[in-house]
Amino acid sequence: MPLFSFETSRPSKTVSLVNSAGRGYNGPMDFVGTLTLLREAFERLEVKAAFIGGFALQAAGITRSTTDVDFLILARDADRIKPVMAEAGFALMHESEDVLNFFGKTPALGRVDFLLAHRPYALAMLNRARTIDGLGAVRGFKTILPEDLIGLKVQSAVNDPHRENQDMSDIRSLLRRHRNAMDLGLVRDYFRVFDREPDLDRLLREEGLAPYP
Repeated sequence: MPLFSFETSRPSKTVSLVNSAGRGYNGPMDFVGTLTLLREAFERLEVKAAFIGGFALQAAGITRSTTDVDFLILARDADRIKPVMAEAGFALMHESEDVLNFFGKTPALGRVDFLLAHRPYALAMLNRARTIDGLGAVRGFKTILPEDLIGLKVQSAVNDPHRENQDMSDIRSLLRRHRNAMDLGLVRDYFRVFDREPDLDRLLREEGLAPYP
């Protein structure tokens, strides 16, 4: 069962959208400004949201540069987010049942992607999300758990072979850093969904993690 159907059913189109994100931008994204705007909107609208992607990795202690912001939100909140983003100066470049891709009309606004949770795995991820501190000026947000971030990384690796090495490296780093507190049963469930359990067994052996649930 895919976590998000758009990544499984349309991988080539998804890759194309991601690769074209920064074209035409000649300046850096103002992450603090954009995130402050989003935090205020989430609080005002009572939108349940959590970091995924690069900010989730950083919250999990994995250093990674990023050029955009990715959130997981409830699918039912999509129609409430769209007018807020438009008013803030973002253009909706792509929409499906699983994703909203916004691009700022100025470089400082950058790109913001929303994955829309309506499948059981995604809803569970959002319910498990925890509030984070320690990202400097980026405060008041939630992030998905390292186990759930691994789940998204497994799906990404399966759907885009060009990203597999980086995704598996991120998974290894997450296992290494959170080995003492991680629910390996949940991690195995994600690998099982995509028929990649042998990859998990190999990583666990190499990292000295036992027993293997």
